[in-house]
Amino acid sequence: MTLGPYTYLTLSMRPESTPQVGVSFHTPHLKVRAGLLLSDPRPYLEFSSDEANVHISTTGAGPVTDADLATAREIFTAAARYLADCEQLHAEQTADDDKDATPDTTGTAA
Repeated sequence: MTLGPYTYLTLSMRPESTPQVGVSFHTPHLKVRAGLLLSDPRPYLEFSSDEANVHISTTGAGPVTDADLATAREIFTAAARYLADCEQLHAEQTADDDKDATPDTTGTAA
């Protein structure tokens, strides 16, 4: 069973543990943008759907640190890997669809 587009949010709270929030976007309506907040100059990255928003910015919403640069590089690397994986799977799916749609011209039935 395949579920339709959705955004899934979880909140885990355990005694003596840091609360954990998880957001999973499974929707074609996902928007991603980056920018610079002008009122307090700092970069941000935003993922949003109709159901949820996730914002990422600098440590403590303050000046850009070496740790912020490292995190931004990790995001960049992960996004590049996500793109490459999506492109590969899309190409494979398109090839499979094309193969399935090609009529048998050899005169033999499968």
